[in-house]
Amino acid sequence: MKFRPLHDRIVVKRIDAEEKTAGGIIIPDSAQEKPSQGEVIAVGPGGRDESGKLTPLDVKVGETVLFGKWSGTEVKIDGQDLLIMKESDIMGVIEGGAATKKKAA
Repeated sequence: MKFRPLHDRIVVKRIDAEEKTAGGIIIPDSAQEKPSQGEVIAVGPGGRDESGKLTPLDVKVGETVLFGKWSGTEVKIDGQDLLIMKESDIMGVIEGGAATKKKAA
């Protein structure tokens, strides 16, 4: 990627929503809710406190995070739909995030 976020901003790629319900009903794209979890693609260097000291971010590239439904700004970079948000928009990190990703069919 050729994009480097500044300050306490984070670039997140949404994890695709399930296309089928547990009962096997296929959900069309128009009816699917936007997922509120994603993989961290890039992080900025951190924010500055009142004294000007750099405070590093808690999230790291590759982690799976949970964020609010309307968090961040949607952008398209290198053909990918991504979100740019502040660290404060992230509610938490999902431990073992790789296991929650949608499996390729």
